[in-house]
Amino acid sequence: MQNRIREWTERVLGGGALDAEEGLSLLETQGSDLGYLLAGSQQIRHHFKGDHISLCSIINAKSGRCAENCAFCAQSVHHAAEPPVYDLKPIDEIIAGAHEAAENGCHCYGIVSSGSSLQPGPEMERLLEAIRQIRATTTVRPSASLGLLDKAAAEALASAGCAVYHHNLETARSFFPSICTTHDYEQDVETVRVAKQAGMSVCCGGLFGLGENLEQRVELALTLRELEVDSVPINFLAPVEGTPLAGQRRLSPMECLRIIALYRYILPECQINVCGGRELNLGEFQSWIFMAGASGMMVGNYLTMRGRDLQTDLQMIKDAGLSYGSCN
Repeated sequence: MQNRIREWTERVLGGGALDAEEGLSLLETQGSDLGYLLAGSQQIRHHFKGDHISLCSIINAKSGRCAENCAFCAQSVHHAAEPPVYDLKPIDEIIAGAHEAAENGCHCYGIVSSGSSLQPGPEMERLLEAIRQIRATTTVRPSASLGLLDKAAAEALASAGCAVYHHNLETARSFFPSICTTHDYEQDVETVRVAKQAGMSVCCGGLFGLGENLEQRVELALTLRELEVDSVPINFLAPVEGTPLAGQRRLSPMECLRIIALYRYILPECQINVCGGRELNLGEFQSWIFMAGASGMMVGNYLTMRGRDLQTDLQMIKDAGLSYGSCN
C-alpha cells in the first residue's frame, strides 16, 4: 500500500487524478500506512496551497423555521429540536460581525440564512446592502449561504459584491434521499452552477457521519470535482437532540483524517476547510487536520453551536509551524 500511496501522490502532484477505486483505497488505509497517507496529503497541500491557513467565520443571520427536513439540522420545523428563532438580523449587526472577522484574521465572512431560499423583498434588500457595506469597509470577502438560488438572485448577489456563495451538497447523490426528501439533489447541484455562472466563487462541501458508506464519501468528492467548486468545507456530524440523527455515533479521529486526506487527493487545488464538528469528532487530534491536507478552518461559533476559543485555534496553527491571517 505504501508504494501505491507514493504513486498516487506523485500523480496528483504532476497534475493527474485519482479514480473512485483509488479514492476508496485511501479511505481504507490502516495502521502504519496511514502515516504515508498523511505525509502524501500534507505534501499535496503544501505544493498547491502553501503553508498559510485561511480562516473563515459565519454569522447565523436568520435562524429557525426551515421548511426543509434535513435529518441532521436543528433548525428544521419537522424536528423537535429547539434552536434560536429570529428573522434576518439588522444590517449594523451583520456588518459588525464582518469587522470582527477581519480583526481576527479571517479571509471570508459568511452570512447564513435558514430556509429553502431567501426570496425577493425587504430581507433580501437588507442583505444586499449589508454585503455592499462589508465590501466597502472591510478586507474580508463577503459570502452568502441562503439556500437554493435562481439566476436573478445570484446576479443580484454578485452585483452587490458577494465574492463567495456557500451551498453544501451535504452528501452523495445516492445517499441524499435518506437525509432529505423536501427537495431534490439536482436543485442543489443547479444552485452551484447558477452561482458560478453569476461570477461568484463557490464554497461547497459536505457533512460526514450521517450514516453514509465509504463509497458515498468518494462519490461526493468526485461530484465536487466535476462541478469544479473552489473551496470545500468538511463538516463532521455533531448530533443534536430532537433530530432524527440524535443517536448517530460520532466518527473516530482517524476516520475524520482519512476523509480530509481523500478530499485533498481528489481536489488538490481546492481550498479545503475543516468546519463544524471538529471539536467533538477529532478531539485531541484537531491539529492533525493540516497534516491530513486541510488548508483552512472555520473559527468562532457555528450556526446553533458554540465553537472553540479563537486564541486556542490560532495557537494550534502556530504550533503546527503554519501561518494564518487574511489573504485574498
